[in-house]
Amino acid sequence: MIMPNVAIIILNWNGWEDTVECLESLFQINYPNFDVVLIDNDSDDGSIEKIRQYCSGDLRINSKFFKDASANKPIEIFEYTEEESKRSPKPNKSLKGVSKQLFLIKNNQNQGFTGGNNIGINFALGTIDPDYVLLLNNDTVVDKNFLGELVFYAEENLYVGVMGPKIYYYDMPNQIQVTSARLDLWTGRNSLVGDGEIDHGQYNSISVTDYVSGACFFIRRDVIDKVGGLDSNFKCYWEETDYCMSVRKLGYKCIYYPNAMIWHKVSKSTNKVKGILTYYMARNMFWFMKKHADVSHTVVFLLFFFGLKIWYVLIDFLYRKRYVEIPFFLKGIKDGIK
Repeated sequence: MIMPNVAIIILNWNGWEDTVECLESLFQINYPNFDVVLIDNDSDDGSIEKIRQYCSGDLRINSKFFKDASANKPIEIFEYTEEESKRSPKPNKSLKGVSKQLFLIKNNQNQGFTGGNNIGINFALGTIDPDYVLLLNNDTVVDKNFLGELVFYAEENLYVGVMGPKIYYYDMPNQIQVTSARLDLWTGRNSLVGDGEIDHGQYNSISVTDYVSGACFFIRRDVIDKVGGLDSNFKCYWEETDYCMSVRKLGYKCIYYPNAMIWHKVSKSTNKVKGILTYYMARNMFWFMKKHADVSHTVVFLLFFFGLKIWYVLIDFLYRKRYVEIPFFLKGIKDGIK
């Protein structure tokens, strides 16, 4: 029996140490039919060469989650420029599902989270033709059974459009970062259920969720054919919430699946650019509301935001002496309203 193929899309930007640890955890999973598409967002820290060294077996991986496995090397790399990847290149031999290989796309500029992932999605659809696509952050480590768990549940439940696993903090492996997630369209507030809690099994039930964390975003191929890729206008943040809202409008459900587990280091790449989180979180919240909220939700949201939330955020910045973030926050609001 041939198992469904999964194309795993990973972005790297000046983070090769995280990326090779993530790759090694993937190449040790139990699920047999997957392909890895790695997009480098124009790194300048030597990432490409380090990834090559890892694939050849010349770079050993130190991780508290697994032992480095020399038996899975070498990993064959197929490298493409950004322009070459857009032509859906067909390798000379059948490569679908051959796990000891890596498709490496080298962007000539940083395309952001949405742009980079869309390049990977388009490449995967044209070259690999997968049954599912998984968007996976490079600063994650995965459980050996996580992919099989996601695939098996999705295969048995055709109403599933997007799925997400139980996500733990990398530095505190039993502390939950994300289970399910909630969105309030009246206020524009979103929340991660279980964030910061020690896992005692309290979130071990499968549940419908408003959206799935972009750190590990498992998408059915039929959904991609109907919705397309991520909305590139968002660049980063709120893009997963936007995508899940579009999926739900088509009648699919977004599912939190606790039997699949990963560990996440949290916002490693965006933290390298001061203020980027604050700007995009503010701007994209307004873009999301303009795209998905009806008139009544929009009116209540604007009253809540300008009557209460904006002042709370500004006071919090002042109290915590995070003065540098204030202009990013205000510019994000301004650009989001345009």
